[in-house]
Amino acid sequence: MLELKNITKIFPGVKALNDVSITFKRGEIHALMGENGAGKSTLMKIITGIHQAEMGEMYLDGKLLKNKSFQDAVNNSINMVSQEIQVIPESTIGENIILDRINNFKKNGIVDWKAIHQIAQKYLELVGLDIKPTEKIGGLTAAQKQLTQIAKALSSHAKYILMDEPTSSLTKYEADNLIQIVKKLKQDNVCVIFVSHKIEEVMVLCDKVSVLRDGQYAGTRDCKDITRQDIVKLMIGREEVDEHLGYLDTSDDKVLEVKGLSRYGQFNKIDMELYKGEILGLYGLVGSGRTELAKLIIGAEKMDSGEIFIGGEKVSIKSISDSLYRYKLGYITENRKEEGLILSDTVLNNLSITIWNKLTNKFRKINLKQEKILGSQMINKIKVKTPSSDTPVGNLSGGNQQKVSIGKWLAAGCDVLIIDEPTVGVDVGAKEYIHELIWKLAKEEGKSIILISSDMPELIKLSRRILVFREFEIVGEVKGLNEKEYKYEEVSELIGECM
Repeated sequence: MLELKNITKIFPGVKALNDVSITFKRGEIHALMGENGAGKSTLMKIITGIHQAEMGEMYLDGKLLKNKSFQDAVNNSINMVSQEIQVIPESTIGENIILDRINNFKKNGIVDWKAIHQIAQKYLELVGLDIKPTEKIGGLTAAQKQLTQIAKALSSHAKYILMDEPTSSLTKYEADNLIQIVKKLKQDNVCVIFVSHKIEEVMVLCDKVSVLRDGQYAGTRDCKDITRQDIVKLMIGREEVDEHLGYLDTSDDKVLEVKGLSRYGQFNKIDMELYKGEILGLYGLVGSGRTELAKLIIGAEKMDSGEIFIGGEKVSIKSISDSLYRYKLGYITENRKEEGLILSDTVLNNLSITIWNKLTNKFRKINLKQEKILGSQMINKIKVKTPSSDTPVGNLSGGNQQKVSIGKWLAAGCDVLIIDEPTVGVDVGAKEYIHELIWKLAKEEGKSIILISSDMPELIKLSRRILVFREFEIVGEVKGLNEKEYKYEEVSELIGECM
């Protein structure tokens, strides 16, 4: 077993972990849960030697464990699949998979590439990837890179594998395949430490769940004896609020209209309207066309035919810059880490990047004082938890990164917002806050919002109407959600009938 005793970790001004003790056993799937910022990632980095604890000890099978580096952890049969995509883009898939163990494939200074590719191919097939290990990894999708990282961890034959949000960027098919792999690891007497915000996933898959709250250990429970509300209460200290948020005062004014939008191989004559103050939900499986439609509307991709009207006037949107600066139309991407944020840059710069044109004087210099004022106002408005506005946004928790991703478009004063998967990879507390934020943008500020989500309860909670997508077509519409009283089961059944 792997025992953590009285682990304490302090960063400048922050006690990230305070006297945490947890035991993980071989042959079990043990979930680690908590809100963003609760200390889960810090604890995993201590286990794998990336961080060192100020106080406390770790024991592996009864022996004191001192991982001073990630390589030490690998040597002690501990490996991790990080939520962050950590690959070397210009290297091959095979090289990335054996990166931590390349010396094992050397003889007299010569690398046995044939053996490397054979090993890599075996584990690529295991995770369901039909790609060659000789391809460069930089050309893969985010989901394929994540599966490659999982293949890397599996190929090390670790006895303890830590998985940080492993299904967050995967399709349902890929996620189902991964779950079968995790179950097989349990049968092989491997301990899987499974970090996830998906409570239902944890309850079905895991044997135990341990919860951190504000850097402290909140408790461990057997999954067979616990309810969703029990887990939520351990995480946030109260019951979860998950009900429809009420009426929206929408008008009959069309702020955005799409007519006959077509793109070869994808869409054929799509029609859609968005009204002032409305939250319009787009539901469908991954790859059904929701995100692809959004990118055509904002000019990130080119349509073959069709018309777009904003405020009743026909427009020609040729780029994301066009959509923002000419038409006040913003797009909050589902992939905040690679498309939405500059992780190495500050919170302030990420929030103000959309308004630099307004802050620049005739000498093309940004008014730094004004930028600081506006950035601080936005941090307070969307309640970003950050040591300062100069903190690199990559250092923030996933929920706070998502707030910054939303905040930069709010700073630009967009009238229409397309929000793509707003709560993927965030905890229930941050999820509730983001829901409230989206609702208030429509209710109190009159913003018009297209909400793309694979989370059906989320869409039903927030939307006035829902369009259902399948294979790049709108195959159904569910109306009448602008009421306080509704039956979730009935709405989900209507959506299911469209699918």
